[in-house]
Amino acid sequence: MTLLLFVAVLVLIDWYVIHAVRQWYAASPSLFRKAALTTLGVLSGSAVISVLLLFLVPAFQTPIIRNFLLVVIFTNFLVKIFMGLFLLIDDLIRLVRWVVLQMTGNKPQVEPGVIPGSQPTIPRSEFLIKTAVVAGAIPLVAIGYGILSGAHDYRIRRVRLALKNLPKSFDGLRIAQISDIHSGSFFNKVAVQGGVEMLMREKADLVFFTGDLVNNTAGEVKDYIHIFDKVKAPLGVYSVLGNHDYGDYARWDNAQAKRQNLEDLKEAHHLMGWNLLMDEHRALKIGGDEIAIIGNQNWGTRFQQYGHLDKAYKGAEEYPVKLLLSHDPTHWDAQIRPGYPDIDVTFAGHTHGAQFGVNIGSFHWSPVQYVYRQWAGLYQEKNAQGKEQYLYVNRGYGYIGFPGRVGMPPEITIFELKQA
Repeated sequence: MTLLLFVAVLVLIDWYVIHAVRQWYAASPSLFRKAALTTLGVLSGSAVISVLLLFLVPAFQTPIIRNFLLVVIFTNFLVKIFMGLFLLIDDLIRLVRWVVLQMTGNKPQVEPGVIPGSQPTIPRSEFLIKTAVVAGAIPLVAIGYGILSGAHDYRIRRVRLALKNLPKSFDGLRIAQISDIHSGSFFNKVAVQGGVEMLMREKADLVFFTGDLVNNTAGEVKDYIHIFDKVKAPLGVYSVLGNHDYGDYARWDNAQAKRQNLEDLKEAHHLMGWNLLMDEHRALKIGGDEIAIIGNQNWGTRFQQYGHLDKAYKGAEEYPVKLLLSHDPTHWDAQIRPGYPDIDVTFAGHTHGAQFGVNIGSFHWSPVQYVYRQWAGLYQEKNAQGKEQYLYVNRGYGYIGFPGRVGMPPEITIFELKQA
């Protein structure tokens, strides 16, 4: 019932906007007005066709096609809602004017284009209806750009980490991080490969991948193994699992099928030459110095918790520096900082920066910040012992749901470790 009510409201908004623009066009036809009316009609028609294909044609139920159809439906109604706000303001102003005219005994003027002898109407505000058209164009252009360009507009972000106990041999070590590949969403292999080539040109000493290789099933990465197996580094590539990697969001015939899917995903990491850390740690040695790389299975406050940090940490106590890979940034405040004050840096992802936001200089905004306290970039807190702990949240390499990014480009992060 709630869904039907929601759909009914959206249909009414769609009708309201098109009806208003038709009146505007009829009052004074012009090429601009005709283009606006035609665009709205095409959007509405595309949305109707998308709904029919989505629910009636099984061939259109593949994840990529389904996402694009949903984008068409969403875009149509987002445009109409943006426009509807300004049209509603115009109608409220017209209503007030009509009431005033009725109270004063004056009659409204006949609007141009109205059939002679019909009821006089108060003409629409040219400024407000043009503003409505411009407002509707903004999400249309933004979504189109986000899909065609933003989805694979990979950006390098550089971060310098000064660590107090870093051994001299590791001073200047360069680490690359990528996260949230979501291979089941990709539609442009050439662009994906271009991002990998950009990563490899950085010649990092070490690479971290912090989870969500797929959306739902291990089979999604099959066609991309030959691309991501090019991700190499002299000191190795280390990876962990994210919440999407366990198959929790897919339907399985039985529990064994789900378990096999996880084994297939682990095998994909192996085929790419990545060292998948399942609640375990590795010693990284340069010269006579060592630091620890700790890999935790997915653990967060909002999704299924698989990780056991106590197990991953055990045996790493004596290393002077500990680097942790943990997919979900909520892990940092909930468990890492309170219980493991000697973990120097946590590398996470998960949020994607909502794939929408603003990044201008040091100013960063995204709606996801109202859900996650740490959602993108570098965070640091001093613990009870006076030691700085760092968290870095990568904005993600891929995307899910909306097949694009607006103002929140996909990220490759390059860290340089320095002695404090």
